[in-house]
Amino acid sequence: MTLKYLIQKEFLQIRRNAFLPRLIVLFPVVIMCVTPWIMNMEVRNVKVEVVDNDRSALSRQIVNSIAASQYFIFNGQRDTYNEALEDIELSKTDIILVIPQKFGRDMDLGIRRQVLIAANAVNGTKGAIGSIYLSQIVTEKADPDVEALQKKVTSLFLYNKKYDFKLFMIPALFAIVMMLMTGYLPALNIVGEKEAGTIEQINVTPVSKLMFILAKLIPYWLISIFVITVCLILAWLIYGITSAGPIWLIYVLAILLALFFSSFGLIISNYSDTMQQAIFVMWFFVVMMLLLSGLFTPTRSMPAWAYMTTYINPVSYFVEAVRNVFIRGGNIMNVWNQILALSGIGLFMGTWAVLSYKKNS
Repeated sequence: MTLKYLIQKEFLQIRRNAFLPRLIVLFPVVIMCVTPWIMNMEVRNVKVEVVDNDRSALSRQIVNSIAASQYFIFNGQRDTYNEALEDIELSKTDIILVIPQKFGRDMDLGIRRQVLIAANAVNGTKGAIGSIYLSQIVTEKADPDVEALQKKVTSLFLYNKKYDFKLFMIPALFAIVMMLMTGYLPALNIVGEKEAGTIEQINVTPVSKLMFILAKLIPYWLISIFVITVCLILAWLIYGITSAGPIWLIYVLAILLALFFSSFGLIISNYSDTMQQAIFVMWFFVVMMLLLSGLFTPTRSMPAWAYMTTYINPVSYFVEAVRNVFIRGGNIMNVWNQILALSGIGLFMGTWAVLSYKKNS
């Protein structure tokens, strides 16, 4: 009964706060409605300028294909390479295509000529992928034999058949929502009570440390169920995306991540004396965990030392598991290792949260 009343106290504190109830509802809505549109790794709208020294029918076909492409913005033609290079230096264009003289005639005679593609590689991804797209257009028009050979290669895209980046990102956004809802809020809760002096009222009661910590954690576990439900509903309503695997497994993964983040937030608060201190320490660890989780980039692309951190990073286990269930339709056997890892890390952090709390007897 004591635990029940302590949990009711936590929910009353949340409800009396003018900001928290709005944050709990609005944050997952904003993340799900805005982030998938702006956090897009697809390369589009690359500005291209052409220096056509050939002026042949073939070169005009290439220029028309660039102008019609959904990936490029045709920025016009320039008379010389230096003029186009000046536009790159002024950030007016991203890529220059230089077509040499007699290019069309030589290609008709079977003489292979090279074109020059100069890309602004300040943004390496944009420059590299944009150059690849442009090379494909030139090859398609200039060398039909190579194009015919490429068409004989069949690509089969499994699971994400339309290679929609939103389908890849939406499950991972659950981790960002969980981080704030179940990590930051418990941390700021206890530090806020320390600053207000209300926590001393609990410290002088016979309530055990375990009971006190559970009363702090359970409300945020329930909040995690609510925010995951909101995220799943919005993914379906806005993007028409639903989980290919069992929904209950996503909830299990969410609760295990909530166990870690809520425990971690309480540990930070136990060692912090002020709100500012808790915010900065929490922010440092959260950013590190998100960047090293594989949420934005493949973990195998990281340096070896960075990749090793994924073995102790619960966000990495969650992102891998939730994508497996949501996109591939994985079952519990497919994510069993991640469930065990999340459970172990969560229980360790929960134990640490209880032991690190200093209660005056």
